[in-house]
Amino acid sequence: MTAELPKFTDHTRTEPAPSTETDGWHRLHVRMIWVDAIQTLLSLTPAVVAVLVFRVEPSLGAMWPMVIVATLGVTGAVGDALRWVFTRYRVTPDYVERRTGVIVRQYRSVRRDRIRSVDTTAKLRHRLAGLRVVEIGAGQRSAAGESAFTLDAVAKADAEVLRRELLWSTDTDGEPAVGVEHINDVPGTADSEVPAAQPTAGPAPAARVFARFRPWWVVYNMFNIWAYLMAAGLLWGAYWLASSFGMDIGGFIDGLADWGALGWGWTIAIGAAVTGAIGAIGLGFVFFTENWKFELSRMRGEKGTLLRTRQGLFQTREVNRDDNRMRGVEIGEPLLWRWMGMADTSIITTGLDTSAMSSASTILPRGPISVARPVAAAVLDVQPSPLEVDLGPHPRAALRRRLMWGTGVAASVVALLAWLALTDVVPWWAVIAGLGIWPVTLWGAWVAYRALGHTICGDYVVVRSGLTSRSTAALQRKAVSTVAIRQSLLQRRLGLATVSAMTAAGWGIYEAPDVDVAEAVPFARAAAPGLLDRYAEPARRPVAAAQHEVG
Repeated sequence: MTAELPKFTDHTRTEPAPSTETDGWHRLHVRMIWVDAIQTLLSLTPAVVAVLVFRVEPSLGAMWPMVIVATLGVTGAVGDALRWVFTRYRVTPDYVERRTGVIVRQYRSVRRDRIRSVDTTAKLRHRLAGLRVVEIGAGQRSAAGESAFTLDAVAKADAEVLRRELLWSTDTDGEPAVGVEHINDVPGTADSEVPAAQPTAGPAPAARVFARFRPWWVVYNMFNIWAYLMAAGLLWGAYWLASSFGMDIGGFIDGLADWGALGWGWTIAIGAAVTGAIGAIGLGFVFFTENWKFELSRMRGEKGTLLRTRQGLFQTREVNRDDNRMRGVEIGEPLLWRWMGMADTSIITTGLDTSAMSSASTILPRGPISVARPVAAAVLDVQPSPLEVDLGPHPRAALRRRLMWGTGVAASVVALLAWLALTDVVPWWAVIAGLGIWPVTLWGAWVAYRALGHTICGDYVVVRSGLTSRSTAALQRKAVSTVAIRQSLLQRRLGLATVSAMTAAGWGIYEAPDVDVAEAVPFARAAAPGLLDRYAEPARRPVAAAQHEVG
């Protein structure tokens, strides 16, 4: 059975918020106003320096970047000041409540027993001022796309009190319970690469640590297409900043080498190499600042255990996830970096947004698969690990289906290029070049086929698929609320079927595509015990019995 959706309200209120704190309502911390005032002054500094020091003419053409920076800084500071004036929050025995809004007053509340995560973050300006941003997640998102609600910003001590009050048991005075098993880093995460973790001697510490920050993980986060996008942003920012101060960037670059003598080929190669190097350095810097002192551990909470991650250098972040809501673990391996053994690790859980760039469901920075698998096994705490068992192969008909699709895509591209060549839009050699797509699509079809796999491992159903990112998901069978078996026309001809396990956690649906038709119903029945029993028929009609979708 899946968890009941949290019950909280989100509607406007006509009565004014209380002006005192005698009834339990609290303001955000007043120190936020001073932080915004300093932010306003800093946003005005570049324009002042450009005019007074570098004698830049105060025209709109030369000053527009700094005008934008100053406008954004002032607008943000004024908005934060108004938010401080009109925002109140309080914690009652049953609810966490917030009142806010300048023109339209809003009241929001969330039941405390529906709280599924407490995310504490602090940007550099918050840390310097001793403030924190507390995001209280309850598994439901408003129309504006925000979490249950956010308190920005409260004092560090108040944020700690909120976290303890909402997550930790009262009989431990906010501290994790003593007696929780402690282990060193999971095998593969330590520099020594020890084969197994051993319990520490003496009294049992308060946490079980699965992984800590390893600087060499930066290698897995520097070399990708985002390096060029980051470099483009950095170079553009440097260009308009230097231009605002009257510097001739074009002349500086022209003086570095005799580009005419080098030719277009070397010029493009050098430009690509330098741009890639700048982007890689930028990505490396971002990785260190975001994941500095990263730690993944399991703590004792009020209703069980919590999976906690802590990380960050300039902007710190702590996320506590209720283990009672966890339904499994997923490991993704991007195609172009699979040769490096790169993997993304996240948990399948209810109440957390999986679509965000920095999703709270992510439990490890992008790193080696040799670390991701043992960490995932330790988090699941089952033997054998569902993510390390051998998966059942898929029939060759699944490969033929993908080869047909790859051939169809290549033929469509060639046909389009031929039509463009007939209309003199592109030259005929482009049609010949288009034929080179066919080997690429056939290779992609083979890679996609090799990624297929499925099995049942104890209490978990394990499925694997994906071309651009090979995803292996281990989902608790008791969390499967719906199972469906479907066939397309091509699948019917090839004797294949797709089995879908649906749940209220994670992405909501996890599929085993192109399973042998004779295996589809037995696998579906094993993935969701009891759901298909009343539809089961003798083996002479294995597919006809599976045309039902049970919810």
